[in-house]
Amino acid sequence: MKKGELPLKYCIACGLPFAWRKKWARCWNEVRYCSERWRRSRKG
Repeated sequence: MKKGELPLKYCIACGLPFAWRKKWARCWNEVRYCSERWRRSRKG
């Protein structure tokens, strides 16, 4: 699969689009943030 064909989501913290990653293959439906930084900052 080419990079342009990967599914996109929008980060709920910053609003920027991010693409599917292999490490998210099993939990893509639960992924909400583009990075660990945003995920940690929204917990507090």
